[in-house]
Amino acid sequence: MIKFFLMVNKQGQTRLSRYYEHVEIKKRTMLEAEVIKNCLSRSKDQCSFIEYKDFKLVYRQYAALFVVAGIDHTENEMAVYELIHNFVEVLDKYFSRVSELDVSFSTSEIHL
Repeated sequence: MIKFFLMVNKQGQTRLSRYYEHVEIKKRTMLEAEVIKNCLSRSKDQCSFIEYKDFKLVYRQYAALFVVAGIDHTENEMAVYELIHNFVEVLDKYFSRVSELDVSFSTSEIHL
C-alpha cells in the first residue's frame, strides 16, 4: 500500500504531497524533511529504494524534481517505480513539458 507521495525540488522544498493515511501536520513536516534528506543525499549510482523506519521509500529524479513514494513492506518496489514514471509521463502530456513551476502552481488541478 502506498502511504504517501511527494514531489520535491533539489533545494528540498516540497512541491506536492499527498498522504493516504492520517499523519499529523507536525509529523508530516518532520517526515518530509527526513525523507528528502535521505533521497537527496544519495548519488545517481545508488539504488532508488531505501529502507526507512517501518516502510520503504521509492524515488526517481526528473531534472530538478524528485518524486518519492512511501510504501509498506508488502508492496512491490518495481511496480511503484514504474507507477512514478507513468505519473510523470501523464503530467508531461497534460502540461506539455511539465516543469517544477507547473507542479507548484497547478497542484489544485492534480487529483491523486
